[in-house]
Amino acid sequence: MRKYLITLVPVLMLSLQPGPQAGMSAVPLPPPSADDLKPSVSQEHVEQLVARLLTTHHYRKVRLNDSLSSVVFDNYLKELDGNKAYFLASDVNSFEKYRNNIDDQLINGELTAAYDIYNVFRKRYQERNKFVQENFVKPFDFTVDETFNTDREKANWPKSIEEQNDLWRKLLKNQSLELKLTGKADTSVVNSMKSRYKNLDRYMNRIKAEDVFQIYMNSFAESLDPHTNYMSPRSADRFNQEMSASLEGIGALLQEDGDYIKISDIVPGGPAFKSKLLTKGDKIVGVAQGEGGQIVNIVGYQVDDAVKLIKGPKGTTVRLQIQSNDAIAGAPPKEIRLVREKIKLEEQRAKKEVIEVTQNQKKYKLGVITIPVFYRDFEGARKREEGFASTTGDVQKFLNELKAEKVDGVVVDLRDNGGGSLTEAITLTGLFISRGPVVQVKEAQGDIEVQTDPDPSIIYDGPLAVMVNRFSASASEIFAAAIQDYKRGLIVGSQTYGKGTVQTMVDLNTWLKESEKVGQVKMTIAKFYRINGSSTQHKGVTPDIELPSAFSAEEYGESSQPSALPWDQIASARFDVTRSLDDKIITKIRERYEQRLKSDTDMKQLMADFAELKRAKEKTVVSLQESKRKKERDDAEKRRKSISASAGEPVATNDSTTPAKDPKDAKAPKKDLYLDECGKLLADYIAFTKNPQ
Repeated sequence: MRKYLITLVPVLMLSLQPGPQAGMSAVPLPPPSADDLKPSVSQEHVEQLVARLLTTHHYRKVRLNDSLSSVVFDNYLKELDGNKAYFLASDVNSFEKYRNNIDDQLINGELTAAYDIYNVFRKRYQERNKFVQENFVKPFDFTVDETFNTDREKANWPKSIEEQNDLWRKLLKNQSLELKLTGKADTSVVNSMKSRYKNLDRYMNRIKAEDVFQIYMNSFAESLDPHTNYMSPRSADRFNQEMSASLEGIGALLQEDGDYIKISDIVPGGPAFKSKLLTKGDKIVGVAQGEGGQIVNIVGYQVDDAVKLIKGPKGTTVRLQIQSNDAIAGAPPKEIRLVREKIKLEEQRAKKEVIEVTQNQKKYKLGVITIPVFYRDFEGARKREEGFASTTGDVQKFLNELKAEKVDGVVVDLRDNGGGSLTEAITLTGLFISRGPVVQVKEAQGDIEVQTDPDPSIIYDGPLAVMVNRFSASASEIFAAAIQDYKRGLIVGSQTYGKGTVQTMVDLNTWLKESEKVGQVKMTIAKFYRINGSSTQHKGVTPDIELPSAFSAEEYGESSQPSALPWDQIASARFDVTRSLDDKIITKIRERYEQRLKSDTDMKQLMADFAELKRAKEKTVVSLQESKRKKERDDAEKRRKSISASAGEPVATNDSTTPAKDPKDAKAPKKDLYLDECGKLLADYIAFTKNPQ
């Protein structure tokens, strides 16, 4: 069996003439200097090898041509200057000579484009750093009525130094105002901003040729799909350490995202996971130790330096300033407190509870099994140890207990479950169906393998609902899709992530005999398909009953990635649909749900809050006048608290003097609105099954 690594998570054609465009002031390119970064011979060899591997063995069969070259060119500029703040329009125009020949450079092991463009970026950065230092001699005047557009993605690069200076004046003023609104004095704001840019300067000065090469190669790799990337030797070592290290601290994996430290994943069972105060994509902008420690601004930090501040002895408190991934323009960072602890694997395991739901004046007793991740002790399984840790083993025990407790139905909660063991997704499905196919895997060569549950026994054949959301991915989607295709249970929630691809790790030193380490490539080599032939890629799983969600497919999930592999379909596997659920019952359940929405105060409020949040996020222009900005901030905070309260989530404070409350301290548990609604839907399912009329 091949070893798979299952992980989460319009090109504008410009003139090829290197001269200035119409209306553009030509600004000379910075001249070459002795400290310019240069490629090594080893990197040139690696470039050729990676280009050959990805065009030969990647699932997406691509040709190195001018079209792909143009995409890589745009990706590279975006990676270096996504906010269009450093390069000038004349710089970008001068780079156009590389747009259609990067493909040739990849084939020939040439890195001229990569380093020429980066060295210009480096010099423009140095110019901006000088501008920053000159502009922080006194506080900004926040009484002036002016605005700043925080969304620079569709903006143009500045056409002149004067235009760039004005952009940076507003950018710095906006950042300073964010700090001032947290209660900092003017002198403290100035010092904090100076510290922030000193950190950034320290980071930039530590960038080596190895880092430039990794950025460039990922601009190529990620043009094939978002889960394919190149890791430099240092990054590969860090990745391997994360995979094998003892899980201690707050339970979050971090990565650099421009000037910020971003949460790339949250470990089930850790402090971050249990607090529900952090989500993937949140950015950490400040760290403080204990209850009274001073906040250290970490914008511009490298991830290694950030980790040193965030990790600490078990039982100690760390305070984090967070910029939420769904924050609207102008929203202030929130402050949270977490107690560090060693993450026990038991905390990642499935849990069981029994809830009561009253529907149509009748009480229903429901079992809820929450699965944070699909786990399996592969070593214990290999040695055939009795009772080795596995998702299927734990859930089987829970189902037997719930049957003994005579529950009316069972909910399997897969919200925020990012995947894990494919084997467990298959065997877990087998607890609810007789033997049969569960998933199809199509490899790059076109071979299709149907993976089945071989066990004819069924552990639980009663009413079943599966809860999913936008962050249910990979193995979660395989299980939910199989339950849906067999019509074995009701799928409730929001459209899942859509991560239907399989990756493998390639150690480049096994292909390239270099005396030094040359890194690794993570490459997509296969796709998952449902037993009905539909891919889980891109589309994910659409629930039978969709609940309101704040996370749109355009912003979150696989479909938000421009290079995501497309959805497609293969032949259906042969399988027998169960008689647990039919389309008529699903229609009746949906009709009753829609009727309930008209009168359910909580759900109506949640839908209204989500609609308001969507409108607010579309407004990217913020005021740079203190009084107006404070009102914008206060309005945004009210909306955030309203939505968190409606959804039954803990709320982190933005007031650094007030501790964020631990959910355990609440006198009464917060209502899980989604679980409550899922319980009502399952109750309807039970009622309609017993009385089809």
